[in-house]
Amino acid sequence: MILVLRALGVGDLVTAVPALRALRAAYPARELALAAPAGLAPLVDLVGGVDRLVDTSGLDRPIRVRSAPQVAVNVHGRGPQSHRLLAATRPDRLLAFANSDAGCAEGPQWSDDEHEVDRWCRLLSWYGIPAERTDLGLRRPGSAGLPAGVTVLHPGSKVPAKRWPAERFAALARALTDQGHRVLLTGSADERALAERVAEAAGLGSDAVLAGRTDLGTLAALVADARLVVSGDTGVAHLATGYGTPSVVLFGPVSPARWGPPPDRPRHRVLWAGEGDWPRWDGVGSHPTMAALRLDEVLAAVAEVERVVRVSGAVAA
Repeated sequence: MILVLRALGVGDLVTAVPALRALRAAYPARELALAAPAGLAPLVDLVGGVDRLVDTSGLDRPIRVRSAPQVAVNVHGRGPQSHRLLAATRPDRLLAFANSDAGCAEGPQWSDDEHEVDRWCRLLSWYGIPAERTDLGLRRPGSAGLPAGVTVLHPGSKVPAKRWPAERFAALARALTDQGHRVLLTGSADERALAERVAEAAGLGSDAVLAGRTDLGTLAALVADARLVVSGDTGVAHLATGYGTPSVVLFGPVSPARWGPPPDRPRHRVLWAGEGDWPRWDGVGSHPTMAALRLDEVLAAVAEVERVVRVSGAVAA
């Protein structure tokens, strides 16, 4: 068995897809088990190549495996806690970044400034396993009974600092509706009140609010068939990348150089105001780097993405 640890969220899993595919190719005859939260199961199925999901949320409990893995791979973090968690499964070999605190002398050195996709590809490459960073595509889910061609706005984030102001999302929803977009608002159950507030301010009906009403598989289906996605730096943005769905992603305070879509894909646009000196964030509302992003900038990015889609469609025809 090959055991891979990635006990994180949606975006974290999608950025690890090239590494998971590389491990599948390197060990085609071995069972590939992924230690990740059980709620990610619908998305794991869309990644392909993973034989079994081992329910693992965070690093505070042992990973429950039936037998010791031949190879354990840490694509969760730098250690030492994640290294020790995998070492406790007694693997024949551990592939991980070097960490002396965890007694792991072998492995490449960690770099804070590296893009998340490149980080795990480089880890595997160090151990002689080639990984292709552009291999981010996800399998298309079956029909979930939701409309196709909608514009998905995702105003929430688990990290409040990464949220664009709700009133600007509302203004964006109004502007896009006036341009003929059918706008739907997504989010978790905890973000439903936020989505409802945006919908009310935008003059949208309650049927436009899907936050808290979709599981991960349904959300993936919605994004896969969407006209456009606009979100902050969160899991929905990575789903849009995985499906090639046109997107505008609003970044701050974390740089898109670490978590953004591939820069060579023009149907994904990034807005980022993080460079320069900013006032200290007091922990209330959006981070100053997010508040600095203007509505007209986002609308211009939407127009550019849609122009790219029209031109590419015309060329293909």
